[in-house]
Amino acid sequence: MKKLILFALPIALLLFVQCKTDTSSSSKSPVKEVPKVAEKVVKEVKKAALTGGKMLNPNLSSASDMIDALAISKELAAKIVASRPFLDMVSINTMLATELDGDEIKGVYKKMFLPLNINTASDAEFKMIPGVGDKMAHEFEEYRPYKKMAQFEREMGKYVDDKQIAEYKKYIFIPVNLNTATEEEILALPGVGKKMAHEFEEYRPYKDMAQFRRQIGKYVDDKELKRLERFVVL
Repeated sequence: MKKLILFALPIALLLFVQCKTDTSSSSKSPVKEVPKVAEKVVKEVKKAALTGGKMLNPNLSSASDMIDALAISKELAAKIVASRPFLDMVSINTMLATELDGDEIKGVYKKMFLPLNINTASDAEFKMIPGVGDKMAHEFEEYRPYKKMAQFEREMGKYVDDKQIAEYKKYIFIPVNLNTATEEEILALPGVGKKMAHEFEEYRPYKDMAQFRRQIGKYVDDKELKRLERFVVL
């Protein structure tokens, strides 16, 4: 009988400890889970660091990507990231001018640029696009407003070849109507992938921009929301 008791004691002790552990762990507050859809959208946004080709987007690219691609200092890369979101090229140009000279800034714009709204960008902003001078900046403005990218391609085709037009398209965008844009038009926006395009369409029809901010704000932070607002109209 003594042997049986001695054998049973360790088993009872083990069960007691296990029970105690399970009880204490279950008493902790449950961790709030990120909705699967929102999680996918966030991952997509993080990956969307390119505006087209190998062009970095200053609102999306990581500091390490900037350092590697642009050969800028860690301090300047950190400053760019901390100042997001940039809503126009003037603010970026002003910042870079405090750290780099004119030629260095031009070099940066060959690899990193904030896409311009071709219907509202200033003459000065157009001239920041590598290879665009007074004449071409004038032509960009001449055919406003642009409703489709095909219109831009057709009009600029009067002056430059298809290769150059493709290069220009890395630097510009045409805002889309939230309620009528096709998926293809939404996907053409900088840093917008299929998951985010789906969310844009999911809440149609939009009555105002406040509704857009409220619904899309479920998936991205305030900085990203401000960046996305640049690309849509009602």
